[in-house]
Amino acid sequence: MKTSDPFSMDISRHIWETRYRAAGEADIRASWRRVAQAIAQAEGDERAQWADRFTALLDDFRFLPGGRILAGAGTGHRVTLFNCFVMGEIADDLEHIFEALKEGALTMQHGGGVGYDFSTLRPAGMVAQATGTIASGPVSFMHIWDAMCATMLSTGARRGAMMATLRCDHPDIETFVDAKRDPAVLRHFNVSVLISDAFMAAVAADGDWPLVFPLHDGGTADGAVVERRWSGTAAPVPCRVLRTVRARDLWQRILRAAYDTAEPGVLFVDTINRDNTLGSQETLTATNPCGEIPLPPYGACDLGSLNLTAFVVSPFAADARLDLDALAASARLAVRFLDNVIDVSRYPLPAQAEQAHLKRRVGLGLTGLADALVLLGLHYDSDAARHLAGRAMQTLRDAAYRASIELAREKDAFPAFERDAFLASGFASRLPADIREGIATHGIRNSHLLAIAPAGTISLLANNCSSGIEPIFAGEAERRVLQPDGSYRTHSVLDYAWLLWQQRGGTGAPPAFVEARHLDPLAHLAMQAALQPCVDNAISKTINVAADMPFERFTDLYRQAHALGLKGCTVFRPNPVTGAILSEPAVERVQCCGIEREAD
Repeated sequence: MKTSDPFSMDISRHIWETRYRAAGEADIRASWRRVAQAIAQAEGDERAQWADRFTALLDDFRFLPGGRILAGAGTGHRVTLFNCFVMGEIADDLEHIFEALKEGALTMQHGGGVGYDFSTLRPAGMVAQATGTIASGPVSFMHIWDAMCATMLSTGARRGAMMATLRCDHPDIETFVDAKRDPAVLRHFNVSVLISDAFMAAVAADGDWPLVFPLHDGGTADGAVVERRWSGTAAPVPCRVLRTVRARDLWQRILRAAYDTAEPGVLFVDTINRDNTLGSQETLTATNPCGEIPLPPYGACDLGSLNLTAFVVSPFAADARLDLDALAASARLAVRFLDNVIDVSRYPLPAQAEQAHLKRRVGLGLTGLADALVLLGLHYDSDAARHLAGRAMQTLRDAAYRASIELAREKDAFPAFERDAFLASGFASRLPADIREGIATHGIRNSHLLAIAPAGTISLLANNCSSGIEPIFAGEAERRVLQPDGSYRTHSVLDYAWLLWQQRGGTGAPPAFVEARHLDPLAHLAMQAALQPCVDNAISKTINVAADMPFERFTDLYRQAHALGLKGCTVFRPNPVTGAILSEPAVERVQCCGIEREAD
């Protein structure tokens, strides 16, 4: 039995003690056993064997399940093991708006973050034909959600995280884009604009852009009418053109708000839906709070990350390598683990349980990429690093899909599986021939398998390895962690690779070590683009830029993100509204998708 302390950093032990430790657990290995045994309950007569395998998978932070799994599995508490949900469509009447608010509150009470598409709500100033009342617009209702989230936090519920999306052709888009310029409002929301290919084409052509809303109750319009497949509709519907703007003016407004306040992000919604393996059954218009899982109404995030630093053989040596065979073996086991979560978890709402069991989405990803590159002697902004990252993600994809095919043979395909439509999807068309043949013959257990989450909190737990595919922030930094009583505790932290280098007698920075502030922003985009083709959900990635970056250069990042086929883009520039992401010693920072707001 191992006796060495898995923790090399005080902050990691603190994270475990305050967020993931269950009553009576002497060390984190006891937590791993608890979680493994709980998830193995889905395995029938072979529960004991699978519990042992899952425990080995969790050992030494090799696999990091989503925070809700670590915190809740096996505790007996009435909580969900899913980090986040996209909630149901918000029907455009007061009764259903407040029903949606109630469903969000119930979901947060169980520990889940929530995402909403507010595009179904009529714009401010429009008169409702049935009642004669004047609409106040989607942003006004977002303030009610924000107050609800704050109230839930005051009751002792887990801190809230919410995502709001709005279509780029909604008449209230400018209000939405500028909503977070006031640092006192909508602090519990991340906001993203749903950007269509048609809008990007209009921007490129310097064309006009109509802002529209569906005609309700069979009404007629005095002005122009266009057909749009609107949020919540199965086919194009007549929409009244309320006004027209220059596409470039709106695009510049979005970018200027992002430059000044770090929000909104952008979601390239047509790219998301083209790639969706269930594109024939659903249209995705919302994501979880950090953007790595586009989901249908009542869809859920079932997340876990493989820690790449645990798969590096001979770190810092001339023959250092990433053990791709071991990574593949762990991926296969992790898929089974996450698939079991669907069956053992509680769900805040029956509709969420129904959606999870119907499609069995999971999101297996990577974390610790930047640190693994340092251990391998590869600079983050290098062709060799991007090639290695791409190989790792391809290995993960192929292992995960093969494991899901085997699970389908053993336990049946997900109930909503339609073979021909699935194989015709953008993502499935890129799969290797043997995997496509396996899906055609046996089906597949999970509609989606891969996502790269921020993994901020669980990466801190794993001795401060780098988060997701983000670059290393700094070799030494200060990290402020939210306490259960609402106060903050500041920890001095060392980066995982930096500390390991020192423990092995190294001086100064390790070879190939680079901090995020010294990277060209295009290096972030290039790394995300290297992995995106192998990710069937999406990637949560924040492109950090310097405060003095010229606006003109900043704006080009979003255009390139679309051109590279990314599903979304968030660019963070330190600013007076949100401060900075982290801090080097003694410098304050706050950021919407940092660990204080991350759906851990």
